Amino acid sequence: MSEPIVFITTLEIHEGKLQEFQESAKKTMEFQEANGPQLMMGVYIDEKNMLARGFQVHRDSESILSAWRMADPYMREVMQYTTTRRVEVYGQPNDAVMEGMRRLAGSGASVAVLPRLVGFSRFQEGMSA
Repeated sequence: MSEPIVFITTLEIHEGKLQEFQESAKKTMEFQEANGPQLMMGVYIDEKNMLARGFQVHRDSESILSAWRMADPYMREVMQYTTTRRVEVYGQPNDAVMEGMRRLAGSGASVAVLPRLVGFSRFQEGMSA
């Protein structure tokens, strides 16, 4: 069984685009909740510093790739209002996911990938959030 992979993304919200970001993030979340493969997903916002942090928990790399394909139009909308500043990946994604991470790093985002040392999960197959 593969280990879960956790993403934490830091986005800088463009000046004057807070409301547009919030609306597009909510649409994306609604789509992902109904259709996405993630076990968990959330977005947290720091309005004072115009930052948002999103997290996703995936079963494996295939789940990540599937989510990227499905949500591409939604994420493109979100990205109109933000700049990715940092992505932290906890776990060991496959080469295809790492290629996506390299593209983000090439666009100026800092990317950190930390393999799991130890841990456990209480998630069960088919469990809903």
